[in-house]
Amino acid sequence: MTARRPTEGPMRQATLPATRDLVLVGGGHAHALVLRRWGMRPLPGVRLTLINPDPVAPYTGMLPGHIAGHYPRAALMIDLVRLARFAGARLILGRAVGIDREARRIAVPGRPPVAYDVASLDIGIASDLPDLPGFAEHAVAAKPLGPYAAAWDRFLAEVAAGRRPAQVALIGGGVGGVELALATAHRLDALKAGRPEVTLVERSGAILPGIGAGARRALLAHLDRLGVRVLAGATPARVHAGGLDLADGRSVPAAFVVGAAGARPQRWLADTGLALSEGFVSVDATLRSVTDPAVFAVGDCAHMTHAPRPKAGVFAVRQAPVLLANLTAALAGGPMRAYRPQRDYLKLISTGGRGAVADKAGLRLDAPWLWRWKDRIDRRFMARFDDLPVVPRPALPARVAQGLRDEVEGRPPLCGGCGAKVAGGTLSGVLGSLAGPQRADMLAGPGDDAAVLRHGDGVQVITTDHLRPLVEDPVAMTRIAALHALGDVWAMGAAPQAALAQIVLPPLSTRLQARTLEEITRTAAETFRAAGADLAGGHTSLGAELSIGFTVTGLAARVLAKGGGRPGDVLILTRPLGTGVIFAAEMALARLPGALMLGEAVAGALAMMQRPGVATAQALAGMARAMTDVTGFGLAGHLLEMLEAAGCGAELALPAIPVLPGAEALAAAGHRSSLLEGNRAGVAGRLDAPAGPRADLLCDPQTAGGFLAAVPADRADALLSALHAAGEREAAAIGRLVAGPPRITAG
Repeated sequence: MTARRPTEGPMRQATLPATRDLVLVGGGHAHALVLRRWGMRPLPGVRLTLINPDPVAPYTGMLPGHIAGHYPRAALMIDLVRLARFAGARLILGRAVGIDREARRIAVPGRPPVAYDVASLDIGIASDLPDLPGFAEHAVAAKPLGPYAAAWDRFLAEVAAGRRPAQVALIGGGVGGVELALATAHRLDALKAGRPEVTLVERSGAILPGIGAGARRALLAHLDRLGVRVLAGATPARVHAGGLDLADGRSVPAAFVVGAAGARPQRWLADTGLALSEGFVSVDATLRSVTDPAVFAVGDCAHMTHAPRPKAGVFAVRQAPVLLANLTAALAGGPMRAYRPQRDYLKLISTGGRGAVADKAGLRLDAPWLWRWKDRIDRRFMARFDDLPVVPRPALPARVAQGLRDEVEGRPPLCGGCGAKVAGGTLSGVLGSLAGPQRADMLAGPGDDAAVLRHGDGVQVITTDHLRPLVEDPVAMTRIAALHALGDVWAMGAAPQAALAQIVLPPLSTRLQARTLEEITRTAAETFRAAGADLAGGHTSLGAELSIGFTVTGLAARVLAKGGGRPGDVLILTRPLGTGVIFAAEMALARLPGALMLGEAVAGALAMMQRPGVATAQALAGMARAMTDVTGFGLAGHLLEMLEAAGCGAELALPAIPVLPGAEALAAAGHRSSLLEGNRAGVAGRLDAPAGPRADLLCDPQTAGGFLAAVPADRADALLSALHAAGEREAAAIGRLVAGPPRITAG
């Protein structure tokens, strides 16, 4: 698939100002389909935002197949990061916990509230049992599906290793519970790790209510075939490490307990003031709340007052086109559509192995070909999110200036963050022309990480940095930009003092400008305050896209210079490499080979880049002889700066260098930042490393990257322990300084 630039098609609407905020809360099936369709045909003037706690969302239809071992985890996960990029949406990785409908703001812990003009809820349901003693500590709910699937994979590994018995108890005898019990028994039997014991516990007197008698008989026969023990009329009383106690005094031994009993609404909905039915949002035929026309709800979290139906994914999928039409009407004007759900629907219930039972209107079928039919339906649904439509690059005119075609077509799209920097070779040539008479109170100037001025008995450092966006979320970008700018101050051993902001807003209406500036300034002030500095002000302007920068000052008794290292010193890197290649791949809508999803790799990188650095800087300042922060010129480029200043060389152990999950696989697949080639050119002839993806990461540009410090060998272990305690768990000794010319040897 041809990579699409972020400036093409629906990815950005740079020339049209956004005037309305549409916020989708939750990454359920209906919202995922809305995002896909929005990416193909966005509504001009709308800023779209998706809020979800995780970067991926599981597809419910394939969960039993995953539990049974028929699908790998990646097969049932929708990559919301990739989908949001395609749709041109801001993705906020957080859990919504409330709505202020009067102010039209959605509460997400850890960030300013998210403003909306129109909001839609697709947050699913939970199947945990909060009133059952011991459930939270010793059991897992089948919904939400992500934690359940992850816990199941861990349990299987422990059973296969002989550390836990193959004993599972499932609470809930509806269709979902029975399907999971069959899948569980099949998978445990295939492990050949002792005789599996699977018990299905149902509070009422019979299991499988609400399906035809023929289908029920078939499913009971499959439970018997796989040896699943059914306890109907049994009330769970307590979950503990050894299993499940029942109210009648019996005990069910289990090393893994699953709650699949019905559907529980998200508790925070009760505080919204929206009309609810048994805790679910009451909506009319247009899928709008009957209380508030600015709030829509779909999927399992909604109750359709005009046509009540059981909780089933088929309704969410079929609600999607109606929801999209009505969201568009609410934002742009026009008539609303009514959603009329079918009265009955075909249920294809998997039976553990590659077979299924069909149930609709009393019809009962039980055959292996039904599994193949179900498999095709499920794979076709997931293919909608794997194979996103391609929007080709706009063609250049036939006649253009010399060099333009090579410049536009021969380079990858311009990256965000430090990947958008000017290459080191170009920059050093320009900075060299600034050499001249230096002020007596300026101790360092052009070419250094920061200016260093005499200040009383100590020094003051001044640095500035500016980033184009890696992600569309202004709060995440503000934290990253602030911590990135603070890195130069910390790298010189200074304590942050004050900051000035430079903010360029994309085209927005006056109202959305105010909303965005509030998010940015509140986040910046909190970030600098946590670092011991104050946000003193700054400058704002309008431009084609969001960009955020900060000028930061700091105070120190003395500067921790780049050139203080000596041969024999150990080189310590505090954070893993790979932000450049990960975000370059995300811009290209790439897919990550293997079990890890690209969205999860992006989320891991974002979490690292937003990690505070105060404790890390304090630990380093007392032990390091020389230090720099690893940013745009990559580990190799910044290490060479240290070597040139110290007059020595370095030996690196490639396997010891920490890298972000997914980064090496993406580099091996050919993904690269737009700055990579410039960084390679900057170290050409002075970097000796075997060809391969891990060596490529030495030149990968980093944003809000780690510190690289030269430390006396006898202090390295103590420093690593201090760094790990400060939260930098990936910090590692990656090599040492050696006598010789400024050169890096890696192997």
